[in-house]
Amino acid sequence: MADRKPIESWLTDMDGVLIHEGVPIPGADAFIKKLRESGKPFLVLTNNSIYTPRDLQARLNRMGLDVPIENIWTSALATAQFLDDQRPGGSAYVIGEAGLTTALHDIGYILTDHDPDYVVLGETRTYSFEAMTKAVRLINGGARFICTNPDETGPSTEGPLPATGAVAALITKATGKKPYFAGKPNPLMMRTGLNAIGAHSETSAMIGDRMDTDVLAGIEAGMQTFLVLTGLTRPEQVENFPYRPSKILDSIADLVERV
Repeated sequence: MADRKPIESWLTDMDGVLIHEGVPIPGADAFIKKLRESGKPFLVLTNNSIYTPRDLQARLNRMGLDVPIENIWTSALATAQFLDDQRPGGSAYVIGEAGLTTALHDIGYILTDHDPDYVVLGETRTYSFEAMTKAVRLINGGARFICTNPDETGPSTEGPLPATGAVAALITKATGKKPYFAGKPNPLMMRTGLNAIGAHSETSAMIGDRMDTDVLAGIEAGMQTFLVLTGLTRPEQVENFPYRPSKILDSIADLVERV
């Protein structure tokens, strides 16, 4: 492997890396503390678009993880940044929660079901048949189809939940239109995040627990990648993929000394 430049900035996934089902993973607090003391730019990322950065900061703080709002980057923020670049001051019909609607309000978007420029699908715990039907009709009428992320399931204490990717598949079947996914593994989410903290991919690293989203997005964005085994991807599954992370580690605790 070619020599890489020293890591000057860090991006890390949240679920499966720092926390698991609402509980901090051992070493996560030490890692965040070391990052903050180092002064190096960093971001905590999540494909989940339900919560605003302020919500997530409060949730992490209750778990003993002190992450500033400006160091949290969500698929909702990446989606809003993408739409602001593509069509500033546009309009959208949104299926999602406060994390997504707030991000779109903040870029000056009008949320409407009357001839919107986009249908934007995000995460919610209350997907309704009525909302999906409206989305199908608006897309058939010419609205462009955007999704915050392609995750087909999300975690819960009771087991997997249907997520954005699964609902997107339903809408695609009904319309024949595939969405543009802004979140991981799209490297767009990484690049917009790096831009937000003034970092460069060649001196940045991505930490994740999933080969198909975190590691893939990191590789495609040109970063070093670390797979931790505290989440979804198991060691025996790594060889199933046509790409590899820079390094495989047991957990985030193994990276504290690398900061």
